[in-house]
Amino acid sequence: METVEFKVDMVGIHEKRLRKCLHKLKGVEKVEVDANSQKVAVTSYIHRNKILKAMRRSGLKADFWSAQNELLNAYAATYGAFRFCSYNAFF
Repeated sequence: METVEFKVDMVGIHEKRLRKCLHKLKGVEKVEVDANSQKVAVTSYIHRNKILKAMRRSGLKADFWSAQNELLNAYAATYGAFRFCSYNAFF
């Protein structure tokens, strides 16, 4: 059994639709969805490429989770609030 993490574009996609797509595959044991970081962890006996192919067939924009995604999420969580300031700090 292997746990594979995916980055899924969750804009306009319901979590229920994602879970339904993955549970249709034989061998999928558990699906964990984190909508805030757009991360999906799938525990299954199926090869990771077959899971990715099934998600893309159902119309989801998905890719394997990488260390770069961790860094981008940490950066967005830290500095994302400063980007949308309504005033200019430099006069």
